[in-house]
Amino acid sequence: MLVRLTRILSSDSVPVQESLIPFITHLSYDPSLLLSVLSSPSLARRPSNLLTFFKWAKATLPPTHVVHSHRPLHCLLPSLLSRRKSPDAKSILCSFISSDSLHSLHYSLLHPNETQNPTPSRDLLDISIGAYVHCGRPHHAAQLFYKMKSLGLKPNLLTWNTLLNALVRHPSSHSIHQAYEIFKDVVELGVKPNTDTFKNLIYGCCLEYKFKDALEWVGKMGEFGCLRDNVTYNSILDALCKKGRLNEATDLLKGMREKGLFPNRNTYNILVCGYYKVGGLEEATKVIELMIQKNLLPDVWTYNMLLGGLCKDGMMEEAFKLRDQMENLKLLPNIFTFNTLINACFEWGNSSEAFKLLEDMEEKGVKHDAVTHNIMVKWFCKEGKMDAASKTVDKMKESGFSPNSVTYNTLINAYCKAGNMGEAFRMMDAMSRNGLKMDSFTVNTVLHTLCMEKKLKEANQLLENACKRGYLVDEVNFRTLITGCFKNEKVDLALKLWDEMKEKEIVPSIITFKCMIGGFCRSGKTDQAMDKLNELVEIGLIPDQTIYNMIIHGYCREGEVDKAFQFHNKMFEKSFKPDIFTCSILLHALCRVGLLEKALKLFNTWISKGKAVDVFIYNTMISGLCKERRFDDAFDLFAKMKENKLVPDHYTYNAILGVLIEAGRTNEAEEFISKMVEEKVVHKGEETVSETQDEADSSSSAYSEKISELCNQGRYKDAVDIIDQLTRKGMVVNKSNYLVLMNELIRRFDE
Repeated sequence: MLVRLTRILSSDSVPVQESLIPFITHLSYDPSLLLSVLSSPSLARRPSNLLTFFKWAKATLPPTHVVHSHRPLHCLLPSLLSRRKSPDAKSILCSFISSDSLHSLHYSLLHPNETQNPTPSRDLLDISIGAYVHCGRPHHAAQLFYKMKSLGLKPNLLTWNTLLNALVRHPSSHSIHQAYEIFKDVVELGVKPNTDTFKNLIYGCCLEYKFKDALEWVGKMGEFGCLRDNVTYNSILDALCKKGRLNEATDLLKGMREKGLFPNRNTYNILVCGYYKVGGLEEATKVIELMIQKNLLPDVWTYNMLLGGLCKDGMMEEAFKLRDQMENLKLLPNIFTFNTLINACFEWGNSSEAFKLLEDMEEKGVKHDAVTHNIMVKWFCKEGKMDAASKTVDKMKESGFSPNSVTYNTLINAYCKAGNMGEAFRMMDAMSRNGLKMDSFTVNTVLHTLCMEKKLKEANQLLENACKRGYLVDEVNFRTLITGCFKNEKVDLALKLWDEMKEKEIVPSIITFKCMIGGFCRSGKTDQAMDKLNELVEIGLIPDQTIYNMIIHGYCREGEVDKAFQFHNKMFEKSFKPDIFTCSILLHALCRVGLLEKALKLFNTWISKGKAVDVFIYNTMISGLCKERRFDDAFDLFAKMKENKLVPDHYTYNAILGVLIEAGRTNEAEEFISKMVEEKVVHKGEETVSETQDEADSSSSAYSEKISELCNQGRYKDAVDIIDQLTRKGMVVNKSNYLVLMNELIRRFDE
């Protein structure tokens, strides 16, 4: 039977299906027959015939047959590779890998068995690496490289570069590091890298914003005889601009010129894009002027970047003028131009103009793309029109565009804000079913909502699952959950997350440090906040005034005023400049613990230095003086406050009024209330206490009754405290609340 099959497959013409039909039964009952045919040395010279036979067998024989396993590949592939049929070999491998859920082929390549699958050749491993990369499995491909290394086999340079490119672009926290390690291994095997090799590694550094490492790789290019070109530098320039480090980008541009490289249009466009993203429209314009001087005329892309900057700043009139200039120069607006303008019109409250632009697109033959639909979805979600948003998604599908991560993230965010977590999770499920992975934005949106709803267990579980499934969880995700933990008094969980973040080599930014320091201070653990401050300084970050004020406030809240001043003085020696908030915190703390004289000394020193003061600082000092019954000093300070053109608020008046009433100085209290009326703090007639509020709180009558009851009991201070509480809570205080207190006071002292 083997001889007959071999004879048929050895013919010059490719065998037809009819000639193979008689062998179906024999092949079905004797799987070894197929393997013998595919392994036949005489047929190895006719790879096309073997390939046709293999495809016929796969289409004809039952699913349980050996032809559907990895074993026939080990028989067929050597023949294809020896006859330079690499494209066919890769196609067969990719087809099998896509359905190989058990990874049987991968296992057989890593663990050869001479009886079934012999040790793979260099060519087989090489083509297999390419196939696994093509199927989106770079880590499986990397394991095959390690097998090559163990066998002392050198990978093909193209295969090596393909693997490095796939690893640095794969959304996994350790892929880029693995690419660096593989580079070292391949060099040790004696393979010489080329410019593309370094471009892949530099791109990986840029993705992680490791610019020092990227420039080190640029430096190593010369060691291997690789020429540095514009593309190499443009990758770093682009990453620097995306990070907002424009000064370093400009320095790098100068370095290019010094090395004899001439920036191209793409180089300048990257800088234009970088400046527009940080709002530097003037600098972006200067770059364009420089382009023109170098005879590099701006293109549509360049103008679109400027247009984006104008739209970002809400300069819509200038944006439309720029669009007209483009058309005058015969640079027709493209889909990006329209999308930018449409999105800006929605953002800046001109929806009617946005819809006109949508009509204009159709008239000019510019078809809506996925971005256009996503802009519409975002606007409908922002307006709370979820039905219209869903209909837009349906139109998007009808137009041939599948909803992408942006679409789903927009919907998820809208449902989360609306408190509809059920629908948000349904959208997440739809993302998964459509082959889309959650990204950092998706995770963060749901994390934030779960934290707001105090569902920290669910939020923590979501983050853990995202990490386990290989999602690229970033610092923002951890920061969101850490913030939620502190707000819900889960300090231990916040610390656990901090440690996990460092284990994953995610370097915390100054913002995340602020969350930790502020969280500890609010939780009464300011000493631990100090530990984080020291850690912040050790890694080279520079603390700002907000962080210093957090720690000072933290010690003051814990009653450790001495520690607060010690820290203040120590930081002052290190060039810390106290601001108005620092002063407010310290004054309030001193007054609260009864150190009024020290507070007055600090206040007077602050004033004598010409430092700014606000109403809150005056309120603190007036309240402190009133509590010590130093009314004359309080009134003097009250007068100085007015001289400095600071308008007293309810807290100012309540502090003075309360102590006057408590001291039994009724006449002065009445005069003081009259002043309040004159200065429109309390209004005559039916108006309310606050000019900025139009309606009295619905519960004001209930408070009036309570105030009247307290006055009848002689508890005047408690009555004043209620009014003070109302104002502190931002509630509208009706004139009747004050009148009740005044009437009861007058009645009492008339008796």
